[in-house]
Amino acid sequence: MLYVALLRGINVGGKNKIDMKLLKTAFEEAGMENVVTYIHTGNIIFTTDEHSKMQLSHMLEEAIQTNFGLSIKVVIRSDEEFTQMMSSLPASWSNDQQMKSDVLFLWDEIDDESVLDRLVINPEVDTVKYVSGAILWSVDRNHVTKSGMMKLMGTKIYQQVTIRNVNTTRKIVELLQAGREG
Repeated sequence: MLYVALLRGINVGGKNKIDMKLLKTAFEEAGMENVVTYIHTGNIIFTTDEHSKMQLSHMLEEAIQTNFGLSIKVVIRSDEEFTQMMSSLPASWSNDQQMKSDVLFLWDEIDDESVLDRLVINPEVDTVKYVSGAILWSVDRNHVTKSGMMKLMGTKIYQQVTIRNVNTTRKIVELLQAGREG
């Protein structure tokens, strides 16, 4: 089965540095196959038929702890789950000079539409959608400072998500497609 592992908080601001070649090797040593990494923020596509998502998450967190001495949360999504989430992403959303659009991948413990009730959302500038497994959030760059996303940091919910911009998530979808094709 084809999976995506999303690591939280690596190679950000000079903290939790992990070399992607070494991370790929650590995943392979943990039994993952066809391992592909994408950029340095911890996006790994791989295949395995051996374990459940929960088992994979724990195994890969242990592999990272053993190989790098870091306690890093790993969110696992199957190819089907990831592709389904991203099919809800509006094609018009971008991450560029005009718009900031992100995907907040949720820990399983908070993966429920009610999570939106615990967010500060500014309806005048924020467009926010819940999809199973993630929150899709977009704001015009001119209004980023008014966005509720600016109030997310430091909250309990912030500690239970890993965030990728829409450009990264779309590239992961492409990598998954390539993984399906061979």
